Amino acid sequence: MYDEAGIVTVILLPVLKLISFRHSNIKREAANGETLYPHWADDVTPKESSPFIGTSDTQKAQQYDSKNMALFEEEMDTSPMVSSLLSSLANYSNLPQGSKEHEEAENNEEAVKKPIKAPQMGTLMGVYLPCLQNIFGVILFLRMTWVVGIGGVIGSFIIVFMCCSTTMLTAISMSAIATNGVVPAGGSYYMISRSLGPEFGGAVGICFYLGTTFAGAMYILGCIEILLIYIVPQAAIFKIEGLEGAEAEAALLNNMRIYGTCVLSFMALVVFVGVKYVNKLALVFLACVILSIIAVYSGVIKTAIDPPDFPICLLGNRALIRKGFDVCAKFIEKENGTVTTRLWRIFCDSEFLNATCDDYFTNNNVTEVQGIPGITSGILAENLFGNYMDKGIILMKKGIPSLTIPDAPVTNANRYVLSDITSFFTLLVGIYFPSVTGIMAGSNRSGDLRDAQKSIPIGTIMAIATTSTVYMSCVILFGACIEGVVLRDKFGEAVNGNLVIGTLAWPSPWVIVIGSFFSTCGAGLQSLTGAPRLLQAIARDGIVPFLRVFGHGKANGEPTWALLLTACICEIGIIIASLDAVAPILSMFFLMCYMFVNLACALQTLLRTPNWRPRFKYYHWALSFLGMSLCLSLMFICSWYYAIVAMVIAGCIYKYIEFRGAEKEWGDGIRGLSLSAARFALMRLEEGPPHTKNWRPQLLVLVNVDEEQNMEQPRILSLTSQLKAGKGLTIVGTALEGTLLNNYPQAQRAEQSLRKMMEMERVKGFCKAVISSNIRDATSQIIQAVGLGGLRHNTVLVNWPQNWKQSENHQPWRNFIELVRETTAAHLALLVTKNICAFPSNGERFTEGFIDVWWIVHDGGMLMLLPFLLRQHKVWKKCKMRIFTVAQMDDNSIQMRNDLITFLYHLRIDAAVEVVEMQDSDISAYTYEKTLVMEQRSQILKEMHLTKTEREREMHLIDNKNSTLTPTSPVSPAEGPEASGDKGHMTWAEKCDGLKDQPPANVSAGIKDIFNMKPNQSNVRRMHTALKLNEVIVNKSKAAKLVLLNMPGPPKNRTGEENYMEFLEVLTEGLNRVLLVRGGGREVITIYS
Repeated sequence: MYDEAGIVTVILLPVLKLISFRHSNIKREAANGETLYPHWADDVTPKESSPFIGTSDTQKAQQYDSKNMALFEEEMDTSPMVSSLLSSLANYSNLPQGSKEHEEAENNEEAVKKPIKAPQMGTLMGVYLPCLQNIFGVILFLRMTWVVGIGGVIGSFIIVFMCCSTTMLTAISMSAIATNGVVPAGGSYYMISRSLGPEFGGAVGICFYLGTTFAGAMYILGCIEILLIYIVPQAAIFKIEGLEGAEAEAALLNNMRIYGTCVLSFMALVVFVGVKYVNKLALVFLACVILSIIAVYSGVIKTAIDPPDFPICLLGNRALIRKGFDVCAKFIEKENGTVTTRLWRIFCDSEFLNATCDDYFTNNNVTEVQGIPGITSGILAENLFGNYMDKGIILMKKGIPSLTIPDAPVTNANRYVLSDITSFFTLLVGIYFPSVTGIMAGSNRSGDLRDAQKSIPIGTIMAIATTSTVYMSCVILFGACIEGVVLRDKFGEAVNGNLVIGTLAWPSPWVIVIGSFFSTCGAGLQSLTGAPRLLQAIARDGIVPFLRVFGHGKANGEPTWALLLTACICEIGIIIASLDAVAPILSMFFLMCYMFVNLACALQTLLRTPNWRPRFKYYHWALSFLGMSLCLSLMFICSWYYAIVAMVIAGCIYKYIEFRGAEKEWGDGIRGLSLSAARFALMRLEEGPPHTKNWRPQLLVLVNVDEEQNMEQPRILSLTSQLKAGKGLTIVGTALEGTLLNNYPQAQRAEQSLRKMMEMERVKGFCKAVISSNIRDATSQIIQAVGLGGLRHNTVLVNWPQNWKQSENHQPWRNFIELVRETTAAHLALLVTKNICAFPSNGERFTEGFIDVWWIVHDGGMLMLLPFLLRQHKVWKKCKMRIFTVAQMDDNSIQMRNDLITFLYHLRIDAAVEVVEMQDSDISAYTYEKTLVMEQRSQILKEMHLTKTEREREMHLIDNKNSTLTPTSPVSPAEGPEASGDKGHMTWAEKCDGLKDQPPANVSAGIKDIFNMKPNQSNVRRMHTALKLNEVIVNKSKAAKLVLLNMPGPPKNRTGEENYMEFLEVLTEGLNRVLLVRGGGREVITIYS
């Protein structure tokens, strides 16, 4: 006989063979590229656990069907396998959407797209040399010698040291950020926006864009200055010769504007046609820069051996423009005698020795000194200190005697070298700082680097160290080699119109002139290439809505519209036309950008966010903070009004993005800072309850949602907005029945619906949907758990349960009573809105009316505070406040009124006061009968287990009996529409007389006992109070826009809960808008300051 295992084997063996056969067919079909599922499984749904469902990658899908991963097959739809994740990361291509892709797109428009090669650029070619090319620029060649001459070697060295220290500290911070993960194309904008959030990122990104654009204008102006002053001066359209002062300056600026506009148009056309031309010429431009610097150092070495011959002519101690004369002398000796020179003819009215000459020319000698005395001449001591001058002052050499007539006017001023602007230390800082910008060139090329996290720090810091060394050495070498008068001669007028730095170069000044010309052209092209792409990156991020149009371009992605805007903004700098005026403008924008780079690094370091793990370890928050402080200081040192303008621009962009921009969550540091600040504030709030002066209603608004998770009665959010006026805490909560496992999607939809309604009603706060097995428990959980620490609600706002009498389900009003009990136990204030549909929306306005407060019992001042808060809102602003209080027979109503007026005066609340006297009266028969009917209704519903139809009949029977009563009170709530509506119904008791329908015998007996019962005296007294109060309130406040009154507490025992609801109905009957208020057991308003 077979044992049990053998029997199972015999039975299952054919089945296993069949499955194996089918499995081999499936594998064979998959290998042949056919369908993965056999024909007999056409109606079988494929596995949902595979992340590759719907794709053709069947091999990867089979990996997930492996029996080794069977334990995790339920997670495969949301969590990929580690091997798949690592494979996708290893094959990640990070080529920037920049000029390289545009160039490839142009070359391959008609060809098949080639596979993208991995980036191969190293530190030298990818970071170091581009940074050198961007840092060395027009200021070094055109203004560096002038800065040294005006500021002196010591002052200039301080300026250079401050600026280079700022960029070095910024580079350290930038290296930390750049090595904290992959940095895609976008450079500094990407780093700042992902570190400080979209608001800061957009603001600083646009400022960086404006700085780059104005840098392009500065480079073009430098290019034109070299062209018109040093290369082809005769090409000037507006001739400068013969003009003096403002006329000569205006002619020069007009020439700059015309030629600058032409050059800008040509460069924009080159960039539009294709950036590949710019990229191919980049190495040529870089070579020009390096060769020019080498020529300067070679010239310095040569001055020690054989100084170049660049003499300057001095009249007394005044430097003369070396133009119009060849010999620096008044007259020369020839064979036939003494002959006057051209210089004599410039200052005298004739060429003869007895001619009338300029007084200063007559009284002073003409001397000639070497403009480049050489490094061994000892001229450094003379150039150590600054020589700041006002505009129009003649350049003078120290140590040479000069005879001047006091108060004598300067004649022939156009023959002397004059200062063209008023110079001071802060001006030099603003003009010089652009020469140290360009440190972001390496990070902007992060997508082209083989190892960006290694190359960016090393290449950038090495480039800054190299350029800083060059700049600092140039300050000392210029001061040691060049005469002070020549250093202060901005345009080289004293040395035959040569470029001053060119006079020091070897083998020829033309090396510097040509090299600087091409380097400025290249830098201008680079700016016009990079700025539009930066604007395009900002536009495509979508954080600034009005810039979205600039995210579009040509078919290959070329930013055409952004290039057009860049050219227009660049033209503004061209119209300014002065390099010295444009340089401080772009200094502001670059300094602001660098400041926020340092802020981002310091913030991330201090917050210690888990994702802050940069590979570059040589950073510290103190260094970043120091760099940020230097940037801010330099902004105001350069130009305090430009700094304020730049900050205002950035602030406006920040607020615009905050209110109108797209919501982005980039895991930025500002969010981390907000969390830290919130934690700190919450810990402070935990120290104790708020003082009465700081108390304000922190609302928990309980709302209901329908089956589709849409909010019922959204008008309660309008009241919330009016109560809060945008201040304080607001939490909107809703309770859902079910389990978290099954109903979590409904909770998310409910929260989304609540959030949408809060935005429509302009309620600032939070929303929460809680799921529990029943609504009562969910509501209790919301009241207990919502909030954090000291930031919790102290007031609950809820709607009165509508149609609680007619409802078949008694649970809503029982839940409401439990809510009242729980808020009382938790010492929370409770606000109950009745007839919420009649409350005004935020768009309505009351032009007149009253807010009536019925102050029955003291509740801590809530009744006084709420109307005051409502009147702060524009809906209730024109309503007046009236306070009514009730006096008993033993009370002095006149004294009560005076005391209440005094109390309101100390509370600083304007309100009319009225004391209502309630006379003691006997309980009317109407009150007695109404109480009896109420108790009969309660007893019937409690003791009888009737069917739905029988319960409706019983209700109609009691309501019909109630309708036959005649009240003795002049105002009868039973005469309302509800009572009249019940008269037309036929009850089963009436049908008894006709023998058409009879109830069960036991029911009839129970009802007879109920009709013979007597009402509870306590309930009779409560009903009497409710009726009398309602009579008085309706009489006084029926026309009021809103009535606020104390809400009585529920009974302590569970019996007669429905009677409590009836009392509140009677109390508020006949009133349009009612807000029932129940205090939280503490004072919320005080008379003290």
